[in-house]
Amino acid sequence: MAFDNRWLVGAAAAAAMVLGASAAAADTTIAVNGPVTGALAQFGEQMKRGAEMAVADINAAGGVLGEKLVLEVGDDQCDPKQAVAVANQMVNKGVKFVAGHFCSGSSIPASQVYTEEGILQISPASTNPALTEEGGDNVFRVCGRDDQQGIVAGDYLADNYADKKIAIVHDKQAYSKGLADNTKLQLNKRGITEALYDTITAGEKDYSALVTKLKAANIDVLYYGGYHPEAGLIVRQMREQGLNAQMISGDALVTDEYWAITGAAGDGTLMTFGPDPRKSPAAASVVQKFRDAGYEPEGYTLYTYAAIQVFAQAAAKAGSLDLAKMIEALRANTFDTVLGPIDLDEKGDVTGPTYVWYVWRNGTYAEGT
Repeated sequence: MAFDNRWLVGAAAAAAMVLGASAAAADTTIAVNGPVTGALAQFGEQMKRGAEMAVADINAAGGVLGEKLVLEVGDDQCDPKQAVAVANQMVNKGVKFVAGHFCSGSSIPASQVYTEEGILQISPASTNPALTEEGGDNVFRVCGRDDQQGIVAGDYLADNYADKKIAIVHDKQAYSKGLADNTKLQLNKRGITEALYDTITAGEKDYSALVTKLKAANIDVLYYGGYHPEAGLIVRQMREQGLNAQMISGDALVTDEYWAITGAAGDGTLMTFGPDPRKSPAAASVVQKFRDAGYEPEGYTLYTYAAIQVFAQAAAKAGSLDLAKMIEALRANTFDTVLGPIDLDEKGDVTGPTYVWYVWRNGTYAEGT
């Protein structure tokens, strides 16, 4: 009778399945969620690139608590409903940590899912104060807040345009309104009232109605709370209609796509953002790796890298991925990142963030005014 080896084949297959499951169980899944597609896809690309590099570098150094990181990428298109759907997808995938989201209007509703499901969230980019003011203990960020950015912008307007006509405009989204209103608040505290306060609808192509209002009010400077696609179109259409008002905005203009929209019309645009992390000694080797790969790590690339660094270091300090222990570690330690040392307060905000001015000149932006 011939020997039937089918049971050996079956046993081997079963063993392979068990080993595969064990290997999968030995991985730690994390996510980066942002606008991978849509009008703000440039920022989603920054986040994705930063996350991929961070995961590769951490895995090369041994992973987190001896486990390799596996990265999931979620596309919320900066839409609040889509952000919640993506958050739930990540819950189903068993993620332990989310670096995201980009837009405050996405981070805030998604944070409710992460809080309910016990998932750590660190946003690289969402600046609306409500994220940490109203979010759970599991919600953190490595960027500043709009009430801090607004003070810098409001003071600049008061110091340089006290005798000029100032307009404040935003696109009604959470980030945009927060930035515009905090700038207005500081300007008003300095005893100056804006000549015009107005809103637009994001995603439109023709802002001539707004430009007409600005011209009729003889506006000298426009402070715009919003993102680069609309800001670029507004400044271009202002110039086309002969309005030379100074354009001033915030960190959402930190992308080369702004100039791609404005061309020479964008020359002289001012914006607030943190000190350029690409110039930090702590980031030198990582920046070089990006550049060697043909990618310039502008905007929120390094902020996303830093968010994942903070997660990894917090896990090491906690000796566990248990959320309560991670939260305790996050509040009790200083983290060495590509942004420099980061300390987080009880609300989950970076202590002592700073904003500086950038100016667009001849197709590039650099610190200065």
